[in-house]
Amino acid sequence: MTIVHIVPVLKDNYCYILEMNGRSAIIDPGEADPVINYCKNNDITPELIINTHHHGDHIAGNTKLAETYNCQIAAPKAEADKIGRVEIPLDEKHVFEFAGEKARILETPGHTLGHICLYFEKDRILFSGDTLFSLGCGRLFEGSAEQMWKSLQKILELPDDTRIYPGHEYTKANAEFCLSIDPDNSDLKERYEQVMLAAHNNQPTIPVTLAIEKKTNAFLRVNSALEFADLRQKKDSF
Repeated sequence: MTIVHIVPVLKDNYCYILEMNGRSAIIDPGEADPVINYCKNNDITPELIINTHHHGDHIAGNTKLAETYNCQIAAPKAEADKIGRVEIPLDEKHVFEFAGEKARILETPGHTLGHICLYFEKDRILFSGDTLFSLGCGRLFEGSAEQMWKSLQKILELPDDTRIYPGHEYTKANAEFCLSIDPDNSDLKERYEQVMLAAHNNQPTIPVTLAIEKKTNAFLRVNSALEFADLRQKKDSF
């Protein structure tokens, strides 16, 4: 049985605790204490930390959590020097395995140059970090628009029923931007109502399926890297 626990950290980050076949791992701990408290309250003992990229709001909890639980750290091979203490370097050349389940590593540069996403094939779960958000995508801090465009194309090749777990709760603001671009999209209007209800009830808007994102996320609905670059610029100033 696989369970993904959503642990809000910092202002709007999501950290995840993945329970799989009796074992557990932490994905992108932006801070340690909320994760430790959650583990304590739910009788969870994690053995691994997984990072999608090197930004502080995704790795700041690494050291304390690694020391508390004697965890190993798995992280992008290309950013291991920026993250530190990486015992398991991850890249596309190797299939990562946890608790007997295989995960494809997708190298998704754009937000950072070494960013990765993890796709657990059997359960069809994608941890997308800051590459793909619900109704949005990450800012281009290090990579180019063409790199991010190609990264999103990799995600679009996954099965439609893939459940996406992104690094932030940005969905409301992203929905408002998408509506400004695609105001007549009935699927998007319905998604916006769902998002507003979740926000009103202080509930997460994720996970979301790739099928829904394909219908509603403006960044997945453009047809070229040039169109994507223009859209990303519009979002940056929205």
